[in-house]
Amino acid sequence: MLGQKMVFESGNELAALAAKQINYHIMGYYPITPSTQVAEQLDLLGAEGLHDVKLIPAEGEHSAAGVCYGGTVGGGRVFNATSANGLLYAIEQLPVQSGTRFPMVMNVACRSISGPLSIKGDHSDIMYTLNSGWIILFAKVPQEVYDFNIIALKVAEKLRLPVIVAYDGFFTSHQKRKVSVFEKDEDVLSFVGKYNPEVTVFDYENPVTIGSYMNEPDLTNNKYQLHLAMEEAKKVIPQIFEEYCDIAGRRYHMSKGYMTKDAEVILFILGSAFDTAKDAVDNLRQKGFKVGVATVSVLRPWNSSDIYEVIKSAKVVAVCDRQDSFGGGGGNLSIEVKALLKDFDSSAKVLSRVYGIGGCDFYVEDAENIFNDGIKMLGSEKVVKFDYINKYQGGGQKDIRYFEALSEEKSSPGNVLAEFTKEGSVAVSGGTVKESLKMPRRIAPGHGACPGCGIPINVNLLLKGISGNVVLLFHTGCGMVVTTAYPKTSFKVNYVHNLFQNGAATLSGVVEVYNQKVKRGEIPDEDVTFIMVSGDGGLDIGLGSALGAGLRGHGMIVFEYDNGGYMNTGYQQSYSTPKGARSSTSHIGKYENGKLTFHKDNPQIFAAANIPYVATTAESQPVDFIKKAKKAQEYAKKEGMAYIKCLSACPLNWGDEPRFEKNVIEAAVDCCYHPLYEVEKGITTISYDPEKKNKKIDVLDWLSMMGRTKHLKNEKFKDIVDEIQAEVDRRWERLKIKNDCEGL
Repeated sequence: MLGQKMVFESGNELAALAAKQINYHIMGYYPITPSTQVAEQLDLLGAEGLHDVKLIPAEGEHSAAGVCYGGTVGGGRVFNATSANGLLYAIEQLPVQSGTRFPMVMNVACRSISGPLSIKGDHSDIMYTLNSGWIILFAKVPQEVYDFNIIALKVAEKLRLPVIVAYDGFFTSHQKRKVSVFEKDEDVLSFVGKYNPEVTVFDYENPVTIGSYMNEPDLTNNKYQLHLAMEEAKKVIPQIFEEYCDIAGRRYHMSKGYMTKDAEVILFILGSAFDTAKDAVDNLRQKGFKVGVATVSVLRPWNSSDIYEVIKSAKVVAVCDRQDSFGGGGGNLSIEVKALLKDFDSSAKVLSRVYGIGGCDFYVEDAENIFNDGIKMLGSEKVVKFDYINKYQGGGQKDIRYFEALSEEKSSPGNVLAEFTKEGSVAVSGGTVKESLKMPRRIAPGHGACPGCGIPINVNLLLKGISGNVVLLFHTGCGMVVTTAYPKTSFKVNYVHNLFQNGAATLSGVVEVYNQKVKRGEIPDEDVTFIMVSGDGGLDIGLGSALGAGLRGHGMIVFEYDNGGYMNTGYQQSYSTPKGARSSTSHIGKYENGKLTFHKDNPQIFAAANIPYVATTAESQPVDFIKKAKKAQEYAKKEGMAYIKCLSACPLNWGDEPRFEKNVIEAAVDCCYHPLYEVEKGITTISYDPEKKNKKIDVLDWLSMMGRTKHLKNEKFKDIVDEIQAEVDRRWERLKIKNDCEGL
């Protein structure tokens, strides 16, 4: 055994520690709960100079998987971590990785997939990967997360296959435990060995084509070779388990049982619930019942012979699935165990139970109840073979009305008016703060936003300028989470949610089906405005979808509340995060100075798409905000997409006081970091010029107001501040030139 030490860490932190010790070449990633901590911790260790891993923040999980694939074809050691819908968004890339036989390691902190949205743990995501050609190791406890991350790389490179290390989100990913880890990184590197890739794109003497187009029978042969590699894995993985035991003293098996040798009823369960079920076994054994519990450490390849040896004594196998293969009569584990028993001509009966959906706790009593059903089945009592535990009968919530419906008349008090001029632009009248009070709120005061959060303030300001009926679509994000906790809602108008990457396309479908229904006389043509609300990085991962909707010309408003980070997952850096800012994936340390790149200029990106109307707004200028909202409504109704962006405060992650947020936003405008202007049919007009009002300030004056950037006051960061100031000035000067030159 090699030298080890005891640490007190979570599964996510241990995955990052193993990655640090291996010193991967790159990690392509995109933040998603509950796996985000892996990238956060690895970035923190990098800021301290403890590894050389290049962390690459992609704009979405699909791109993160592409980054990883590119790294592997270059012969690099590559690492990733994801969860839930992020895994599904990347899933197209998984067969590419395995089908071309390039090894890598990806951690999956298992989580419920949308919809409806839930961020809690179950196995509905990992089961989608069963047919992807990846080896899947499943860790029950944080110790196994660490060990399997080291084992996984050796397995991957030995077999030339990618490997997933899966574990339960929030249960294993976040719960801290005492864990033994290797004291010396070189011992880990010695175990995994040197990687000598058979193929890379950097061998110029032997150029290769990777990912060829294939027809029959070549594609059949490709898949057959993948099958053979999985069969070989059944031999290789136990060997590497033994090699690891020699240096760590911890022995692992592909499958495992507890009190199963003479058990008549065996509960088959995956992940962290195994230990809970063990307690139930102990309780029932004391009462004289022959029960046991079994699990697997290797989900792929599915080693039927090894598993059967563990459960062969059972007369009843109660399979517990933390997901359902809807319409299949059980989850994926149930289906595979049934097939396994059939292959071995077993007469054992199978009881299938779905548990723990959306992170629902699994207690010893739950395990005992399942065992009791199995004992009843053993005695030939009639038992429902497939069922959910902890379910309830729904159906009543649809009749609850939290708010009186807002009629079109109530939503059109006439306080702000707009009309197209002869020149084709939109003229707006009214819209004062006093008059705006007549407009009823579409979002109720009852929500869960943090004190000082800019989202409800800015959305309500936008809606002050929007008369008539409204259909809202919210991307996933803080704005969505704090307003729609089931069974209640903060919305007084019709509302839809879809994921970051696809919101604009979804609203496009709503818009066009409305137009078709009106055209066919199926619904009346009413005064309705369609608005997508995005933030928390939603126009990073969702930018392509939004630009696509704009290029197609759908009549809708895209409203971006830019809070400068992925706030709903714990403030990871976004493309809109200021350069030099501290976040949970851009730390300040001896070897790292916050975010490396300048903030993204979304208004100019949308303006370059030639949509009819683009505008920036700020809560410090409410009248300007309301009038631009009204203009956007007119353009959305008659000419196509309109885009509005505001800077939205997040005191929790910006590190400032909620009561001063209006001042912080005002300073962002006065330093021209967030200039106020509009681009109307290609014509740029500055709405507020702080220079002319003698209110222009340096960008550092604004940055100093926030905890995330106040470190920039230190002289050691002067070069970064100078770069930020120069870039802000450049963008401002360009706007002034466009403002002064009609038609630009």
